[in-house]
Amino acid sequence: MDAQEVDARTWMAFLERHPEAHVLQTAPWGDLKADFGWQARRLLLAERGEPRAGLQVLIRPLPPSFCILYVPKGPVGDWQRPEIFRMLLAALDRLARETRALWLRIEPDVLEGELQLDLTALGFRPASPVQPRRTILVSLEGEEEALLQAMHPKTRYNIRLAERKGVQVREARPEDLPLFYRLLQQTAARDRFAIHTFDYYRTAYERFVPHLARLWLAFYEEEAVAALMAFAWGERAWYFYGASGDRHREKMPTYALQWAAMRWARARGCRWYDLWGIPDEDPEVLEAQFTTRRDGLWGVYRFKRGFGGRVVRWVGAFDRVYSPLLYRFLQRLGLV
Repeated sequence: MDAQEVDARTWMAFLERHPEAHVLQTAPWGDLKADFGWQARRLLLAERGEPRAGLQVLIRPLPPSFCILYVPKGPVGDWQRPEIFRMLLAALDRLARETRALWLRIEPDVLEGELQLDLTALGFRPASPVQPRRTILVSLEGEEEALLQAMHPKTRYNIRLAERKGVQVREARPEDLPLFYRLLQQTAARDRFAIHTFDYYRTAYERFVPHLARLWLAFYEEEAVAALMAFAWGERAWYFYGASGDRHREKMPTYALQWAAMRWARARGCRWYDLWGIPDEDPEVLEAQFTTRRDGLWGVYRFKRGFGGRVVRWVGAFDRVYSPLLYRFLQRLGLV
């Protein structure tokens, strides 16, 4: 067995057999990142002609002629068998030599405590995660009323309040993207966080909608007051981008949007809705401090916790270092 590089079509055919895979391992995600300075390569390992495991790796150039390799929420398939992982790793090491990579970072889509491999024994070291380490997973199984009953009473009330107040939610069209971006800009200015360029969100929309994503806008009296973009693959959906304007927030449009996204995900067969990112604290700390903290992700935790679900923590990220001196230098600069 040996891992071979495959094209996007072959990779997506492999992913079709893995509904548990993460959307960040899909070819459209790799293509999106490739439009903004990265390169995507896909490696697939077959055993007796049967695809067993693989990964999508993103390559980010670094001056003058180096790069880093990043495997977001992968590998996929039967990769936790030691002999299979070693073969995938051998292919990544070859790619690292070809591209002059300084290090390889993998961020498996595995819950804490469920990683079967000892990655440190295979030459990896714990690293800072790129994706949120902790999140809330909301079950979408059961009838809609059961989903509502599993929410906090105030959240359930706010979903219904938005409807009573006349908030209308509809799927966005391409010509609505400037509206979406203006709402994102207002949210970023109010809550002090960075956002991508307009071209990034437009490209994400073009690559994912309608097959793997939806963008919704909430209106009050013909005014766009909030927006949400969710992605889906297999048994999960993810809430990636949300925005709200400075007016009519008391009409609870963001609650109506989350409910629309959950209903969409449930209708397409998803079992879980990932609210994507909360403070990386134990549940006891989260519950003790959410009413007083507003820094970082604390500002959104109070909102997200109301939709029910369970708090989970992912295993995190691991680096395989190919150039220790440069790696340590960039660490000192805070760039690793």
